[in-house]
Amino acid sequence: MKKFAAFDIDGTLIRWQLYHAVVDRLAKQGKLGTTAAADLHNARMKWKRREHPDGFRAYEIALIEVFEASFDQLKASDFDIATQEVFDEYKHQTYVYTRDLIKALKEKGYILLAISGSQTELVKHIAEAYGFDDFVGSVYERSGDKFSGQKTVASHDKKEVLERLIEKHQLSFSDSWAVGDSTSDAVMLDMVTNPVAFNPDMALYKEARRQKWKIVVERKNVIYELEEQDGNYLLA
Repeated sequence: MKKFAAFDIDGTLIRWQLYHAVVDRLAKQGKLGTTAAADLHNARMKWKRREHPDGFRAYEIALIEVFEASFDQLKASDFDIATQEVFDEYKHQTYVYTRDLIKALKEKGYILLAISGSQTELVKHIAEAYGFDDFVGSVYERSGDKFSGQKTVASHDKKEVLERLIEKHQLSFSDSWAVGDSTSDAVMLDMVTNPVAFNPDMALYKEARRQKWKIVVERKNVIYELEEQDGNYLLA
């Protein structure tokens, strides 16, 4: 049985949210309706002004609502074009820590798994570019050149997704890894031998401290690895 490492993608490997980038692009192109671009800008600025501690989550919800409300007019082919453009723009905009960890674990023979809330079309591009062995993203079902409105969101239960992948590939928990940046990744980190909370949001940070997981922060060209010791976190 082979060892495995599971990675979130947006904000963990890639320095921005691919889902967001695609929706932003479509909105600016007028593909999501006449008010979509302005609505997203307003929601994003509320977050950037730090008007509320949950501002980023509120922005995410607004973005998803704008995207899904457009399904009666959005062409799947336009979405695919935007997906390719976003991948081409962001594929090399990665964090050094996770990029190097992926490479090191791949060289050691680990099975690499990508689990992301972004659309599976985006995750597939990233997984292939960085040598992941399998991946799961959110699926928006299609009907011809339209989206049907039916969806399966991978980030709703990453524990179940990871369990399926482990069973599928007959993987071992021995010396396993998981890396994520948000609270939806906590259940995945809780399953492995080597959990890493990378640039964590507040909820994941609190859970990491409670569980005594390693915390890694990458800022500019410095990587800070923090490890729990006697109730405190110290630079490793």
